[in-house]
Amino acid sequence: MHIVRRRRSSAPAAVLLAAVFLAGCAGAGGSGGGEPELGPVEADPATAGLSFPMDAYTDTEAERIRMGQVQQTLVSRCMARYGFTYEPVRPAEPAEPTGGEGAGDRHRYLFGLADPVRAAAHGYDKSAGSGTSAKPAAPQLSDSAYVVMNGEQPGARGGTAPDAATEEEAAQLDSGLTAAGQKVPAGGCAREGYRKLYAPTRDSVDLLFVFGLASEAHDRSKQDSRVVDVLKKWSACMDKSGYGGIRTPYDVVDKLGLDEDKAGPKAVTAAKADVACKRQVNLVGIWAAVEKAYQERLVDEHAETLALYKKQREARFKLAASLA
Repeated sequence: MHIVRRRRSSAPAAVLLAAVFLAGCAGAGGSGGGEPELGPVEADPATAGLSFPMDAYTDTEAERIRMGQVQQTLVSRCMARYGFTYEPVRPAEPAEPTGGEGAGDRHRYLFGLADPVRAAAHGYDKSAGSGTSAKPAAPQLSDSAYVVMNGEQPGARGGTAPDAATEEEAAQLDSGLTAAGQKVPAGGCAREGYRKLYAPTRDSVDLLFVFGLASEAHDRSKQDSRVVDVLKKWSACMDKSGYGGIRTPYDVVDKLGLDEDKAGPKAVTAAKADVACKRQVNLVGIWAAVEKAYQERLVDEHAETLALYKKQREARFKLAASLA
């Protein structure tokens, strides 16, 4: 088997627009080419209610943090085999609950700022109210511990030490280093911890495979005639609001020179106009429907690899539970 490896409430049904209304200008549809037909297009959906096919293969923020903790535990256990006590560096996590990213916040800025309440309160400051604690500094390592952790001597030129993509490959690779009478794993304990969790076997699907597909779907959606059309309408609305020459929601901060003060009065005023224009032309509803259609097409095209990825993801969760 050949596997590709890569690294406010929802609107009621009454306000759903018929798919054929927007799909009429689409191309041939189907999975081969052209612009895909759309499912229902929701009117002005909140980003917290958006869901896409790739979500089924994507960790929530809580799961991502948990996997980071598991990886650090595996590193710590590897270091212990060589006589070193290593306190895992725990990934930074929210200091306070922020509403649960699993509920849909993962798509909050997929189409630019879209929440009128957040726009009025914080402008374009994405970090406002996140409560994320600072990432702790990595512990200092002795030279001998450094060798075991990184699989190379201190001061070695990066990228020259032997490494392996998977644990199966690592078992056949000699790092050329020993500690406590044992061979140091290729890439050191840091890489071993990663491989045990994300790449144990030769058929392991790259961790970034799903991210790559989602990015591809987003790139395709930006070229879709229905998205191009709604972006033109949004841009015209922004022009009428006094913000001319802005072609996409991703350009607002840069075009208006708001980088140094994303939450100031000027930013808040622009953000409110931005969101109002999105709602006026239903940018989020249309773009989300188009993006979903491209994701569905890619899910069909890569069904075999995604099924394997999902199985391997479930195995990671089982490993995490066994280490708890």
